[in-house]
Amino acid sequence: METHGPLGTLWVSFGLIAFYIALIWLNTLLGFFLTPLFEIPATWLMDWVKRRRGQLPPRDAVSDEA
Repeated sequence: METHGPLGTLWVSFGLIAFYIALIWLNTLLGFFLTPLFEIPATWLMDWVKRRRGQLPPRDAVSDEA
């Protein structure tokens, strides 16, 4: 069996550490930037449904009060 010695082991371990740090960083950024893209339209949809059911005043009445 071929061996690469301690230097090869260190090189691979540094590469794996960098890979997993980058993976965690990327997943964190995706959560920060993609979450609002789904939450904001979801609140618009929930408001629309509540207005259709009569649980919220019409949009015109809300803008006139301000």
